[in-house]
Amino acid sequence: MLRFAAAAELLEADFWIQYNELAGIQDPEVPGGTGNPAYTDALNALDEDMNVYVHDNTDDEITHHTFLNAYLVSKGAAPANLDPFRTLMGSTATGVNPALIGRRLTNLTQLTIDNSWWTRYRDDSHNPDLDPNHVFPQVVPTLAVNQHTAIPRTDADTTDSNFLQAIANTAAFHFPTIEQGGNSLYPSMALRATSVEVLRILISIGPTETMHFQTWSDKAGNAPALTAVDPVTGVSVTFPDLSGGGKLFQNNLIMPEPCPFLNRNLPICSIIRPTQTQGVAMGVVNFLTSMGLFIGQSPAFFALLTQLAQAADRARREDDDD
Repeated sequence: MLRFAAAAELLEADFWIQYNELAGIQDPEVPGGTGNPAYTDALNALDEDMNVYVHDNTDDEITHHTFLNAYLVSKGAAPANLDPFRTLMGSTATGVNPALIGRRLTNLTQLTIDNSWWTRYRDDSHNPDLDPNHVFPQVVPTLAVNQHTAIPRTDADTTDSNFLQAIANTAAFHFPTIEQGGNSLYPSMALRATSVEVLRILISIGPTETMHFQTWSDKAGNAPALTAVDPVTGVSVTFPDLSGGGKLFQNNLIMPEPCPFLNRNLPICSIIRPTQTQGVAMGVVNFLTSMGLFIGQSPAFFALLTQLAQAADRARREDDDD
């Protein structure tokens, strides 16, 4: 399980580094890149401290995979290594680290973002663990179809302020979409841990993902309402005004609404959801793949991720009857 977690954190660190190069703070903790002022300003339209949050989230993910791999090695186990797959182009806009152009693991320029987590955490009647067929509405429906870039691909993407704001808004919804995945992954894996020390690692890292998710879900609610058309692909995206959309869409409801848990005969409870453990690692791989995060990757990359996920999903507690 920890090798899969390390691989997931390597992937997460890769795209956070891309965000930090363009719109975070470049320092000894997170070196590389020189920043893109126009993109940074567009993100800061959501919150003036966005560059600080991007930097700190990036730093956290780097420490996660560094620790997990070091722990595996300390126990005589092989670490997660995705270096052979650092082949994707990424952005060439002002601010990126030129040494990493063509050496990315992840693709932030063709994203399809399932943002139904927004309503899932505001719905007090449904829990995906109990209602696997319930469809939670998308808060930004146009983000959940077609492909959208969350970073300027080239400097040309920074010349139209409305489209650049749409790029920044897309990133702002991508941030919590990713972090809510980790928010569920760690407790779900913890349910399968057979070692107390591994359990401690999972329940110690997992809550940091929750902190990331709540921060970013708050900032996403500040995305300026707009409609923009990608001048390269012709794809349109519309970010609605969320200030008066009712309970399921209200932008300042960032605490998890209570919902049914374990059994509908019990009172509703404010919880992380989902935390169903069966097949969780493979579910993460499928989720990230359908997002478009790996567009351009090789068959060998998908084979390795599948192998790591299936191995993680085979881990079982002795009393696990799932």
